[in-house]
Amino acid sequence: MTGEDRHRGKRVLLLGSFAPSLINFRGALIADMAARGLEVTAAASAIDQATAASLRAIGAEPRSLPLSNASLDPVSTIQSLRALRRLVRECKPDILIAYTIKPVILGALAARLEKVDRMVALITGLGFAFTGGGEAKRLISRAFATILYRVALARADVVLFQNGDDQALFRKLRLIHPLKRTAVINGSGIDVQRFAAAPVPPQPSFLMIARLLGDKGIREFATAAARLKAAHPGVRVALVGYLDPSPDSIGQEDLDRMIASGIEFLGKQDDVRPAIAQCSVYVLPSYREGTPRSVLEAMAMGRAIVTTDAPG
Repeated sequence: MTGEDRHRGKRVLLLGSFAPSLINFRGALIADMAARGLEVTAAASAIDQATAASLRAIGAEPRSLPLSNASLDPVSTIQSLRALRRLVRECKPDILIAYTIKPVILGALAARLEKVDRMVALITGLGFAFTGGGEAKRLISRAFATILYRVALARADVVLFQNGDDQALFRKLRLIHPLKRTAVINGSGIDVQRFAAAPVPPQPSFLMIARLLGDKGIREFATAAARLKAAHPGVRVALVGYLDPSPDSIGQEDLDRMIASGIEFLGKQDDVRPAIAQCSVYVLPSYREGTPRSVLEAMAMGRAIVTTDAPG
């Protein structure tokens, strides 16, 4: 029996919080599972028509669910869990795979309640709750997330991490049982043919790609850019990203000040390759990552990297 025959007819439910990430981060996984004969349903919050079409093109059935990571408040969490349980009952998956905090927590709970055979939790980073300082909002979020992680991950068959630091922290905080099966997979990986090496511009130029969050180092990037532009006005400094509903996001006024200081704001880009091709140095002053995909993309395209000595 071939691997394809062994998997054929099995049903997989893949959960994420941000719809485009199903294509950008998990597209190759979905296509591979479909090629092996698995029936894949891909679910996230607010899947638009373009993303839905892309998912169908690689072999998955798209489903929209209220799974945004922006909030872990009890009311929205219960509503999301109910919606997810309905979806699980409809598609009857043999395997449920979830990534990012809210899908992982709710996916594990739904898998347990609906008696899904196997549940895989992919920890792609620690997010707002476990990164940064001790402000009240973050501490409350951390306490709530800790309880939910402990309950949910007890129901997971395996927990996958993208770096050993996150794995060690989860064990230290007792978010997973000491005997829980875990593995480190060193990031989501990228297509090095798609992100092929490109000629470096002759003049120095800098780029950051990220959600506009404090923990991504956006304020440090803006401060460094303002100093650089003051001394060398002709040097190009560009920013790809968007304002995020996270409590750690900067505001529109902050973004306007960055633009006024000389940063070229390119907004959200579905394809970041042109932006990377136009820079000579990629910058990511993040506080903590799983494994930063944007750094891998910039490295594959032959760019120098300035980043932080931080976990991930």
